[in-house]
Amino acid sequence: MVFPLYDDNTGRLRTPFVNYAFIAANIFVFVVLQQLGSDTQFTYAFSTVPYEIVTGTDVVTPPRILEHPVTGQRVEIPGLGETPLSVYLTLFTSMFMHGGIAHIAGNMLFLWIFGDNIEDRLGHVKYAIFYLLCGLLASLAHVFTTAAFASQQSSMLVPSLGASGAISGVLGGYLLLHPSRRVTVILFRFLTDVPAWVAIGIWFAFQLISGLGMLGGGSQQGGVAYAAHIGGFIAGLVLIKFFDIGHRNRAAAY
Repeated sequence: MVFPLYDDNTGRLRTPFVNYAFIAANIFVFVVLQQLGSDTQFTYAFSTVPYEIVTGTDVVTPPRILEHPVTGQRVEIPGLGETPLSVYLTLFTSMFMHGGIAHIAGNMLFLWIFGDNIEDRLGHVKYAIFYLLCGLLASLAHVFTTAAFASQQSSMLVPSLGASGAISGVLGGYLLLHPSRRVTVILFRFLTDVPAWVAIGIWFAFQLISGLGMLGGGSQQGGVAYAAHIGGFIAGLVLIKFFDIGHRNRAAAY
């Protein structure tokens, strides 16, 4: 697995105010509104639920008590809360929520490393639209993949959240705009510099291989919505061509 630490920002001209704002918004929502993940009522009310998006119906379910078959330990699973707005808006609200400290830390690290260069290239407004659109398409990819391949109807009621889909779109755009830019990574326990196409290519290969399991049991395996990652990445690859129209030095990868 590849773990990026930082990239070469030589030549960056703009201060990435929008990227900073996205990072701040994610942290604010997780710390203040989600209470570091402890406010499950808020989290389950504003997460994306595939069934709700497909049907347009808000679903409210009671908490469930699950008992471990071996240890007998009983765990309460929160139910879905009432969404005080259109369920379709959860496609955006879920983009700013996370399931835990490790989840948000990893996502914000990737956004910090790769988002500033995309904003520098596109400009502040176009980058904001690009980011949100990639996140929206990533969420829809997760929803409709779940609907198409879920082996159990209950999978349609599993909420999803996180900025991973939007950030995957950023990675797709970065791959085309800056394929040769050096990225410092930990690669198989070694600290090294590699071209962006290597770092991002390895990351995407892992998502693709891991996501193959979704064909047999829904798009979310082990708590990770790989369909959103793959969908967001592909959206970034496609959309960056349109958002970068008019730039003097368009990427050679086009």
